[in-house]
Amino acid sequence: MKKRKTSKAGLTSAEIEKFRELLLQKRSEILGNVTTMEDETFKKERSDLSSMPFHMADMGSDNFEQEFTLGLMDSERKILAEIDGALHRIEDGTFGICEGKDERIPKARLTAIPWARYCVACAELVEKGMLGGEETSRLPADIADLDGEEDGPEEEPEQPE
Repeated sequence: MKKRKTSKAGLTSAEIEKFRELLLQKRSEILGNVTTMEDETFKKERSDLSSMPFHMADMGSDNFEQEFTLGLMDSERKILAEIDGALHRIEDGTFGICEGKDERIPKARLTAIPWARYCVACAELVEKGMLGGEETSRLPADIADLDGEEDGPEEEPEQPE
């Protein structure tokens, strides 16, 4: 029987390839979304409006739409950067390893968010500002022992938007 090669994250070559395909597919989808948003918002032809009287409410609506679209595009670009980072981690063999604890990220989390850099416990610390999100510094030993389950009363986790 042929033994399947697994990564440090406990993923087989086939699983890593599946995640690579998911990441590339999502990347392509987001690039298409950003391009479409940009085209629709910033490259609209306004020549048909040039003979119409100008109304302040129309200008406010246009400004709101542009700001809203800029916010969406910024979010999409951040996800693109995370996807590119995940593709790089696949190449260097660190995909699926938590940047906070240096332990495996569960496959269920990677399936839901293939670009995840942190396990759930560390991601919560990043959101709370207790762990630097951009740098990949390791957690102090006392925090690294967290496994996402604590004794005593637990607050309801925040749901992602």
